[in-house]
Amino acid sequence: MLDKLKQLIRDGEGLTVEFKRCTDKITDTVYETVSSFSNRYGGHILLGVEDNGEVTGVKANAVTGIKKNFANSLNNPQQFAPTLFIALEESKIDGKIVLWSYIPPDSQVVMFRGKIFDRAVDGDMDITRNSAMVTQIHQRKTAEYSERNVFPYATEKDLELGRLMPRVRILAKNHFDGHPWVEMTDMEIMRSAGLYENDLRTGRKGFNLAAILLFGRDEAIRSCTPNYVTDAICRRDNIDRYDDRLMVSTNLIDAYDLLIEFIAKHTLDRFFLIDGLSVSVIQLYLTRRDAFE
Repeated sequence: MLDKLKQLIRDGEGLTVEFKRCTDKITDTVYETVSSFSNRYGGHILLGVEDNGEVTGVKANAVTGIKKNFANSLNNPQQFAPTLFIALEESKIDGKIVLWSYIPPDSQVVMFRGKIFDRAVDGDMDITRNSAMVTQIHQRKTAEYSERNVFPYATEKDLELGRLMPRVRILAKNHFDGHPWVEMTDMEIMRSAGLYENDLRTGRKGFNLAAILLFGRDEAIRSCTPNYVTDAICRRDNIDRYDDRLMVSTNLIDAYDLLIEFIAKHTLDRFFLIDGLSVSVIQLYLTRRDAFE
């Protein structure tokens, strides 16, 4: 990756590359770029690099704080909507620390402090009040990401929020202590995660396909996306046939558990020493999966 970073610096800033001077703290312009990259084609942010490509570096004693603040801000629904799960990586160029991250394009319109930013050439534009440009972003993302299709007649009765949301809150809390989802209602979480939205093209409000795939009852999933299935196959000796097969068409949260159990069933279960005890890692995960996640 070091060669890739050096190449990005040599090529200079552009539609998908942004340099930021950063010695000991992050400025708001970094988060504006996160929003614009998420709303356009994605891109690389490099902290500790001047606009002209000169590597000035980040102070070593500030690296930990900058990484923490970056991750916490992107996970804070008061800052970003929807929240993002992206971390900064650390590299050294010419003996100086550069923090960098690749920001992927998001399936939703990403706002920073209630504002929408878009990328143009090598800059970030605040287009919040430009309804035409905002509409263009929504149209582009809706065309590219089918999971954002809104199903206006889907209701909470079509979802298993009561059974699955407690687990979501545990996962959020395990991700970092004090996660705001722990105190939110089910519907507040759905809105924060972009699973319940307002389609600005049609004015329709409701749960989107992503919500149904994550939390939907089996019959709701079959109704909205009848071709959805995960086909897990175990082949050992003869690759022209299979020894075992599992076809999963339930919600993605339960599907994850079923697939992990299928893998455990057909994987050599080695034991490891943990705190001086011989432990089966697979069985430990299956019995305490919330702690792992």
